[in-house]
Amino acid sequence: MTMPNERLRTAMLERGVSPSDLAEALRVDPKSVERWVSGRTPYRRHRYAVAAHLGVDEVYLWPDALSADQVADASESEIVNIYPHRWTVPSDLWRHVFETAASEIGVLVYSGLFVSEDAGIQRIFRRKAEAGVRVRILLGDPDSEMVAQRGVDEGVYDVQAAKIRNALILYRPLRDVDGVEFRLHRTVLYNSIYRADDQLLVNTHIYSFTAAQAPVLHLRRVAGGSMVSTYLDSFERVWDDATPLQ
Repeated sequence: MTMPNERLRTAMLERGVSPSDLAEALRVDPKSVERWVSGRTPYRRHRYAVAAHLGVDEVYLWPDALSADQVADASESEIVNIYPHRWTVPSDLWRHVFETAASEIGVLVYSGLFVSEDAGIQRIFRRKAEAGVRVRILLGDPDSEMVAQRGVDEGVYDVQAAKIRNALILYRPLRDVDGVEFRLHRTVLYNSIYRADDQLLVNTHIYSFTAAQAPVLHLRRVAGGSMVSTYLDSFERVWDDATPLQ
């Protein structure tokens, strides 16, 4: 017995897209869309078109449609580049990635002090927010045990919390900008995430090394891949549990 595709139904409802709307956008019969919602799996070209139109991942809507090998191949294609250390990432790449954002910018870090120190990046955040892009910045709670432990792990001790407080001061010009949101988290981070829509720079964390010494993955979402989606899901979970900055 075919089970209804609740993920597809929910994605359509959340975006105010009716079966007839989706059918018109994809140039298919509305009955086809109704069958997809009822549980029938569409052809690959239609799955991709639906996912693109709704702004969600194809694998999320139809998790069993692709084989493990297909998902692995697509995920590998999401890797744009790998840098051995954060300091080897070209300085203009950070700005270029954020400049590409049309709907979402996200920063998930403990301090990410180098971003807050960059006046050019702050100008990009302000300009993007004023253009309607949602900008979300997650910093570690400087009074949390997680931040204290990360300071010990990196061998910098109280400097970690101090860097967060410095970042908060440097971000003051953005604190009152509509569209820019700040929250403090108390999460053990295994990586820092810098997001611009479907493009990510992921700075891994390594015990006893500072983030600047750790590798960075440059990723871009590919239909059927799962790496970018995994990191974005992690970002959302941290965001949901974080405390809005007063």
